[in-house]
Amino acid sequence: MNPTIQRIAFIGLGVMGYPMAGHLARAGFEVHVYNRTTSRAEAWVTAHGGEHHPSPRQAALDADLVLMCVGNDQDVKAVTLGEEGALAGMSQGSLLVDHTTASASLAETLDAACRERDIGFIDAPVSGGQQGAENGGLTIMCGGADNDYERAQAVLGHYGRAVNLMGPAGSGQLTKMVNQICIAGLVQGLSEGLHFAEKAGLDQTRVVEVIAQGAAGSWQMENRHQTMINGEYQHGFAIDWMRKDLDICLHQARQIQARLPVTALVDQFYAEVQAMGGGRWDTSALLKRLQVGDAV
Repeated sequence: MNPTIQRIAFIGLGVMGYPMAGHLARAGFEVHVYNRTTSRAEAWVTAHGGEHHPSPRQAALDADLVLMCVGNDQDVKAVTLGEEGALAGMSQGSLLVDHTTASASLAETLDAACRERDIGFIDAPVSGGQQGAENGGLTIMCGGADNDYERAQAVLGHYGRAVNLMGPAGSGQLTKMVNQICIAGLVQGLSEGLHFAEKAGLDQTRVVEVIAQGAAGSWQMENRHQTMINGEYQHGFAIDWMRKDLDICLHQARQIQARLPVTALVDQFYAEVQAMGGGRWDTSALLKRLQVGDAV
């Protein structure tokens, strides 16, 4: 345990937040939780102990550290700002960490709001999906002040295998955007490669066994190729969530005049998969789009 952090509030117990908060409870922290769906918070307390509260403000009262993992910018604002938001319950000298994948501009806004109250802030989006959250193997990209990062780092290490400070507030979100941009292109490339191998009459599994040892290898290839070949798309990060993230990336790119032609194209491919009814399929379902195109 971090000797300066004893009481923690965790806001948002979705597929990521639920196991992340669980790691902290098992590490011996006093954990207080809030979730919009109360039954989810009740189930977490039954499994892990601690307490659940009817509002973010009440969960955050007397907390040394408040952690959030919710859906999007609007969700973050809803649980942080206003009379029942977490900031209304936080004390001077406490620390707010946002694990939500959100916009860099929102991170900068929250950082300013925290500093007005003498509260530290770190934007800390994560990568690794539900599996990474459950096994404590997340990559956590942080933005904020050095001293705030140093206070949070050891706690985040209970569910993060790689925790890094990337720069001032907003830098964590910008780094996560780079992550999603790279994943979009990788998954599309892998989908096209597997599709081509199938059409060429090759054994797709054997092809991957060979090329994964060379320059074409990637995490996506190693961990997703077999489920893609099997037509199984119930693993990991949903397309609906990926499109939310890519919208953030493309909006930021317009602001900084960065060109993302492949990302924009893959985003439209994901829109086509959504139209096929695959919004809750994982991001590797880009292969399904190619196969359905064959059948039409």
